[in-house]
Amino acid sequence: MLPNLSGPQTLGKGPLFWVLFFAAVIAAAGVPLFASSFAVSNFSYFLVWTFMAMGLSLMWGYAGILSFGQTAFFGLAGYAYGVISINWGDAHGLTWAALLASLTLPVILASVLGYLIFYGGIREVFVGIVTLSVTLVFETFMAQTAGPEWTIGEARLNGFNGMSGMPALTINFHSGDLIFDGSPFYWLLLALVVLAYLGLRVLVNSRFGNVLVAIRENPERAEMLGYNIRFYQLIVFTIGGFFAGLSGAFYTLWGSYITPSSMGLNAAALPIIWVAAGGRTDITAVLVSTIALTWVSQQLAIYGSQYALVLMGIVLLLVVLFAPNGFVVSVWRSLSKRSFVREAADPVRKFTSAAD
Repeated sequence: MLPNLSGPQTLGKGPLFWVLFFAAVIAAAGVPLFASSFAVSNFSYFLVWTFMAMGLSLMWGYAGILSFGQTAFFGLAGYAYGVISINWGDAHGLTWAALLASLTLPVILASVLGYLIFYGGIREVFVGIVTLSVTLVFETFMAQTAGPEWTIGEARLNGFNGMSGMPALTINFHSGDLIFDGSPFYWLLLALVVLAYLGLRVLVNSRFGNVLVAIRENPERAEMLGYNIRFYQLIVFTIGGFFAGLSGAFYTLWGSYITPSSMGLNAAALPIIWVAAGGRTDITAVLVSTIALTWVSQQLAIYGSQYALVLMGIVLLLVVLFAPNGFVVSVWRSLSKRSFVREAADPVRKFTSAAD
């Protein structure tokens, strides 16, 4: 029998949760009606990073694959969208074709890299080393593309200064163009985050998710039961690359800018901290922690980027020492236990009072 990750103390269960979830989605959808354009842009920024975090939660929390390479897929998608959209422009819906093409490239890279890793016999901590090496190589290469010779068509890579000037997603109508900027961009992001979250919830609660947990807990036993563990690891690694690419493409769309520093060592560590702080085995907790920590980091970055990095380091240290299952999951389990104890004690109190 395969293990099931879901349990009575897992976030996101029961009708009350789904009522609160969809109420939160409706409230979030109404933010642009009341908030300033600056606040809407900030909320969009928080949502951008949730794709990469949820993909890493699937890889690390369910399949046991710790990857430092998510920002490589992130950067590849971002630069790909920039190059394609700058050359093709925003006419006749070509920005959407550029988006699809930019998401195809990280899927291809993740498939090739995942095949070399898992079918090559690389396991455990060495997966993290290999993926980190790929990220650092990609960052180093893009940082040295500052010269005028590093130009693809009309798109100049611009080295460590970063690429800018990418057009927004556009739908052309006879009466005018619908440009996904500001509120429309926020609503598009929110819809995609909800779809990605619900899709991952279905996936992890399916037979496929159960097999991933079996591989995480004991890959040799799962293989003896007849499962092709390398194939499952390759599939989940590719899915993680796709979600990281989503974050990269929409980050580029959000700021019309991308730089090699978004793929550096600091950037590669941040998704791992978000996922660990929430609870890597719970996608709901990861979604909450990612939004919360990106908001806190942004507030601290006003006083200097080093403060945000110090905070992330402290968060990771506290997680390792005191909450290895994640802060959000640990708090939820503590509240659930108290609620269970209270409910169990109520009949005893009633019986005692009746006896008196």
